[in-house]
Amino acid sequence: MLAAIRSGAVLGIEAAPVTVEVDAAPGLPGWTMVGLPSGSVKEARDRVGAALVNAGFALPPRRWTINLSPADLRKEGTAFDLPIAIAVLVASGQLAADAVEGIWFAGELGLDGSVRPIRGTLPLARAAGTTGARALALPAANIDEAALLRGIPLAGITDLAALVRALKTRRLPCLDHDAQVVGIDLPSGPDFAEVVGQVKPKRALEIAAAGGHNCLMVGPPGTGKTMLARRLPSILPPLDDEALLDVVAIHSVGGVLPPGAAPTRVPPFRAPHHTVSLAGLIGGGPGPRPGEVSLAHRGVLFLDELLELPRHVLDAMRQPLEDGRVVIARAAQSVGFPSRFLLLGAANPCPCGFEGEPAGTCRCSASEVARYRARLSGPLADRIDLHVRVGVVSLHDLDRSAPAESSATIRARVAAARAKQAERYASLPGVRWNAEVPGRWLLTEGAIEPAARALLRQMAEQLRLSARAFHRTIRVAQTVADLAGADAVHPDHVAEAFLFKPMEPVPV
Repeated sequence: MLAAIRSGAVLGIEAAPVTVEVDAAPGLPGWTMVGLPSGSVKEARDRVGAALVNAGFALPPRRWTINLSPADLRKEGTAFDLPIAIAVLVASGQLAADAVEGIWFAGELGLDGSVRPIRGTLPLARAAGTTGARALALPAANIDEAALLRGIPLAGITDLAALVRALKTRRLPCLDHDAQVVGIDLPSGPDFAEVVGQVKPKRALEIAAAGGHNCLMVGPPGTGKTMLARRLPSILPPLDDEALLDVVAIHSVGGVLPPGAAPTRVPPFRAPHHTVSLAGLIGGGPGPRPGEVSLAHRGVLFLDELLELPRHVLDAMRQPLEDGRVVIARAAQSVGFPSRFLLLGAANPCPCGFEGEPAGTCRCSASEVARYRARLSGPLADRIDLHVRVGVVSLHDLDRSAPAESSATIRARVAAARAKQAERYASLPGVRWNAEVPGRWLLTEGAIEPAARALLRQMAEQLRLSARAFHRTIRVAQTVADLAGADAVHPDHVAEAFLFKPMEPVPV
């Protein structure tokens, strides 16, 4: 007897429909699985067999052939356990075929018949809704994730036996819902009110948050670079609906979304160790999986000790920083992940960390300093909008008790600036922040005073900026104007933007 059950295979942050076909034929008992299954999918035969028996179902001694169609699409993960089990029950006559018609199934089975959470639920729910599925049966722990979409009835499943009983009585417990409303959670954690001094670095982080600009902080050890970076999430506005769906999908596929955890609008903040591999940063491995540049999508990627990363790993970020997307190509398939993130780096100025401090402190030679700084290539440095020096705070200032400006106050300015950008770029598809708008658009359509244009040209020629750096400086100036609530870019906004440029030409 032949059975066919609908499911899906996750590719990047999308999913493709898959039909799980099971044939029960007379012959020597055994399992054969075809259709480009990965190792974890092949192991499903052992999990499914034990789960069916322990859940109280019969497993007839047949020659079981399982085909995952289309056969030329690579299948990864454990989500095929549940559809294979349902197909076996239909093929063996223990469940009527019309009871499962139009229903998608996805879930991992425990040996006791329990249904466990899987990765990539949101892409599966989107694909099921697109194909007109009657319902989607998935692990109960993944319901909150899938409920972010509207239109597809969801059935949260905890064990195989209960699911089969519901299917037999045609009473599948579906949640027919509108899209789940996710509240706005204020970021918790360290506050900028605790930061003493460091006026210029704090201003750089405010500009970075308001316009989505990349930022590099350079300074000796112990000056507060990491401390400042950890406070950047406290001034970021919450994710909108579109960004929330992208972030949840990426984190689900990447396996960093806790099962059963309610979705949150707090932008992601990723801070990998400086020993992170190329695949860990950009993505890859089996699947392939998203890397840190994608897990930080619509949030912050913080690279502490940035110059300790190998140069080839750093340079791999050039394309994601420029295109907002990374494509991982393999012999069998290519998978793309969005990677529109704010890069925040922290680095020492030299190997010992004290270059530029009082005489005699630094013991590095000029050649050592040059080699150390050369780890940040010219093309990558050109993609960093804000370069800021973080200096030592005097003990006298550290001892004062007056609090600084709070994160809530700064976040209000950042949110107001983001609102101006959303209004300005409403007609530009895919543009949300100043960092994403074409610089040429700002020159031709933006409001830049003639004196500000003249200053832009003068400083760009003096610093020998590349075309990319020139356009990025215009974007920073526009963000400064937005933070000030100005309707046009003034010369003082341009002047402040150039305060965060390196004072020597960047080789390209």
